[in-house]
Amino acid sequence: MFRGRHEHSIDAKGRLSIPRVFREALVAGEEDPPMLVNKKDHLALYPASTWAKEEELLLRASNFDPDAQRLRLFYASGSVPCPIDSQGRILVPGFLREHADLDSKVIVAGAYSHIEIYNPSRFSEKQGLTVFDFDKIQRAVSQAVAS
Repeated sequence: MFRGRHEHSIDAKGRLSIPRVFREALVAGEEDPPMLVNKKDHLALYPASTWAKEEELLLRASNFDPDAQRLRLFYASGSVPCPIDSQGRILVPGFLREHADLDSKVIVAGAYSHIEIYNPSRFSEKQGLTVFDFDKIQRAVSQAVAS
């Protein structure tokens, strides 16, 4: 499980240091490297086996559904294996840094099953929107879980 948030830097070569507590959970029991994946406004770093399950869900959607086709293309073209080097860093490719608007400072946040990597202003904005609608969100999630 990934919890907490950390402010980190990406160097000029696109290397991002992953917090030790996250690093250990990303590779524990995994044969393959973590997967770095584009999301709507940020990046996500998944243990390989967790991302494989997400891909299985995507592949279950109909090949004739245009939205499923678009979503599969978005994820397939925006995901890369991301080995962690001996210094605990990953290499974030330029096209993914550009997609998520990542500069030198980033927020690395735990999201239980994976890690999310944000531009700090996008992270603050997203958290602010969540706080604004917190009661409504909590009620909707509670009802969905109860169903």
